[in-house]
Amino acid sequence: MASNRSSTTGPGRRPATSRDHISTVALELFVENGFDDTSVDDIAEACGIARRTLFRYFPSKNAIPWGDFDEQLARMRARLADTSPGSAMSATLTAALLDFNSFPTEEAANHRRRMELILRVPALQAHSAIMYAGWRDVIADFAAARLRVPSDSHVPRAIGYLLLGVALAAYESWLGDTDRDLADLLTEGMAMVAHGIDG
Repeated sequence: MASNRSSTTGPGRRPATSRDHISTVALELFVENGFDDTSVDDIAEACGIARRTLFRYFPSKNAIPWGDFDEQLARMRARLADTSPGSAMSATLTAALLDFNSFPTEEAANHRRRMELILRVPALQAHSAIMYAGWRDVIADFAAARLRVPSDSHVPRAIGYLLLGVALAAYESWLGDTDRDLADLLTEGMAMVAHGIDG
C-alpha cells in the first residue's frame, strides 16, 4: 500500500535531502537496528542532515515507511475521477489498485522491507490505521459518485473496505512467498470481489 516510487530531486537540491533518499536510509536502519531502536536523530545523522530538515519531508518517524503516500493517493483520486462513467466499476478499481501498488522491479527488495515494517511492526499500527482510512475514503468517494449515493453510505464504505482487504491480503501473501507476483495476487483478489464469493 505504501509508495515505493522514486522521487525526483529538484534543481540544486542535494540527493541527501530528497524524500526518497531519507526513506531508503531509514528503511535500512529500521531493518538493521529495529524500528523502535532507531531514532529520528539516528536517521538524520545517517543522511547527513539536521533533524529539522528531516521533519520538512516527514512529520514523524512513523510516516517515513509510507514514503510519498499522500502524493500517490492524490494521483489515484485524479485517475479515478478521469475514468469513463461507462466503464465497469470493478475493472476501473482493479486498474487503479494495480497502478497504485506498482513499483520498478529493481525496487522490489526495498518495497518488501517497507511493507514488512508497515504490516508487522506494532508501533506503526495506529499510524497505519489513519493511512488506511484515507485510502478507503478515495475508493468510497469514487464508488459513491458512480452509484450516486453519499460517500458515507454503507455500500461505498463497504467497497473501500473490500479493496483494502484485497490489498492487505495480497501483501501478506507476497511477503510470505517470494515466488508470488504482487500484481497477480491483487488481480486474483479483485476477480473474487468482482464475481462474488459464490461466483
